[in-house]
Amino acid sequence: MSAARAGGCVLLEGAKRRQGLAVTHKRLNDLVSEVDRNSEHAIVQTILREFPGHSILAEEGSSNPMGDGSGTQWIIDPLDGTTNFLHGFDHFAVSIGVVHDGCLVAGVVFDPVRGHCFEACRGAGAFLNGERLQVANRAGMPEALISTGLPYPTAPDAPSYFRVLHQVWLGCRNVRRPGAAALDLAYVAAGFLDGFFEFALQPWDIAAGALLVQEAGGCVSDLHGGAEYLTHGYIAAATPAVHRDLLCAVQAADIGPAWYRYRPASLDRGLRVSAPGPSASARERNSLETKG
Repeated sequence: MSAARAGGCVLLEGAKRRQGLAVTHKRLNDLVSEVDRNSEHAIVQTILREFPGHSILAEEGSSNPMGDGSGTQWIIDPLDGTTNFLHGFDHFAVSIGVVHDGCLVAGVVFDPVRGHCFEACRGAGAFLNGERLQVANRAGMPEALISTGLPYPTAPDAPSYFRVLHQVWLGCRNVRRPGAAALDLAYVAAGFLDGFFEFALQPWDIAAGALLVQEAGGCVSDLHGGAEYLTHGYIAAATPAVHRDLLCAVQAADIGPAWYRYRPASLDRGLRVSAPGPSASARERNSLETKG
């Protein structure tokens, strides 16, 4: 938590001088600012002061992929929603996931503007500022508010994405595109949203948020219902009933296997994570909801 707050302080200070920030392009429409890098530095230094041997995998390049061999890795997005931040649209966050021996065990998504701290530990539940979270109790897609993120115009899987979006839009109450995947997932965990799907994300975009959803009683998978969402970046996360309908929408879109060709750059930078299913506590809650 102290690491997320350290990054959040950098973001709030940077927001006061948005117009003068140095900004570069990683690729078309993918921006990175000096605030991204400064936030990452603050987060990493806070972590390494307490855990100097732990492995680090962070969006803007801070890395210590091997660490001391302890098996613990921190997966960091220092500013999820950079474009929002630069435009003064205050929907952005710090996202930090913790992996131990290949299993995602903890996650924090911190929204410094609203002071919202979403936290989860595997098997212990998910919380917003100390209050336990539970996903919404929707009957299915017709009642659901779904969030997503648009691909870059040149993305090879953009046509497949829009086929899926069309099917989701036809079946749900409405669709939102806020522009920060970590917050979208946190909002699913909190019941503000009922589902989320997106293509070709990186692990730092979704690691913490995925655990939040699971620990709040939701379901997280890749687009075919498997467990490869962290290693391939194609994700569906929702309440149990809405998740089933999301997967049906993907099937109806008939996008085939082409979407699965994406390989996140993080796989070449020492990613140590596997994609486990729901924790025991989440499975138990889902079972109770189904029986009820």
